[in-house]
Amino acid sequence: MSRTGRPSKYSEELADAICTRLAQGESMRSVCRDEDMPVMQTMWRWIREKAEFSEQYARAKQESADAIIEDILDIADEGEDVARDRLRIDARKWVASKLKPKKYGDTTKLEYELPINYVITIGGADNT
Repeated sequence: MSRTGRPSKYSEELADAICTRLAQGESMRSVCRDEDMPVMQTMWRWIREKAEFSEQYARAKQESADAIIEDILDIADEGEDVARDRLRIDARKWVASKLKPKKYGDTTKLEYELPINYVITIGGADNT
């Protein structure tokens, strides 16, 4: 019984096609649904075993944060179901904040300068 399956042979062209779609905000699950794409298990194996694909995948996922933000704008502009749209937007905001935390994450930064030098002595008596 011969099995016709999806391509599982790694190539630069296939890696580029996959990562282009990921960078455009598509999920890996969605990419893998296509008959001309490998299954998810193959993609995870490539990420583990192929350094060049792993790096390309990581860059694509970071780039996808910008595409996800674009989706948020479309949902907000075109939406009609406020509750569902809010959920879709919140989910995308959360994902974008994890993929690109410096750009889209919630940051709390506390900065202060002290012009005074402090000396702390532990264990000993101060005889001044």
